[in-house]
Amino acid sequence: MSKKILIVEDESDLVKLLKYNLEKEGFRVNYATDGSLALAEARRDPPDLVILDLMLPGLDGLEVCRQLRRNERFVRVPILILSARSEEADRVVGLELGADDYVTKPFSTREMIARVRALLRRNEPAGPPQSRVHRGAMMIDPAAHSVSVEGRQVELSALEFKLLHYLAAHPGMVFSRNQLLDNVWGNDRTVTPRSVDVYIRRIREKIESRPQDPSFVQTVHGVGYRFSSTGDIE
Repeated sequence: MSKKILIVEDESDLVKLLKYNLEKEGFRVNYATDGSLALAEARRDPPDLVILDLMLPGLDGLEVCRQLRRNERFVRVPILILSARSEEADRVVGLELGADDYVTKPFSTREMIARVRALLRRNEPAGPPQSRVHRGAMMIDPAAHSVSVEGRQVELSALEFKLLHYLAAHPGMVFSRNQLLDNVWGNDRTVTPRSVDVYIRRIREKIESRPQDPSFVQTVHGVGYRFSSTGDIE
């Protein structure tokens, strides 16, 4: 079955361009021209990926991203932000709110299609089921794509889950930002080393009782990140 893409954009010419090229690649495309309509459309026909403009009439793109990520149905749906604002701060804000990637206008349709396919690939299971990881009060089950801390279920996006699982599967090992980009994002890398910090911060806010003093995902200043070495792989 073809993947469903929801375009949230108020420029009609850009909507037509994206819709034409995505449908040409075999995707099914819905679209909305403002934030409130986007949320309603997502609830009506849940998408596999959202292309989201930041500058929208009424409810802006950042608020749409925030509300989608608060809904369990859309926690794992990739969100690709589309904006004319190219400053690093705007990228970071989008990633902090739960976006998975960021494309600035103007862009090539070839690049957009590549980004869409890369995000969808990351949401698919890769190879045979991986082992569950038990670290202290945390249980990570790749087969069920579930994380629990002291029995409490934690909802993570596909990339957040992949990054956490990778760190937890190598307890005590320190990874630089570039190593994490290579091993977690791989050849589909479209983010910068600074983006790794944003993902780590997002993960900590969800799994740590005190994100400012983390017990699971730890910072090794001047080097990178490591996972606490407590517990065993099952």
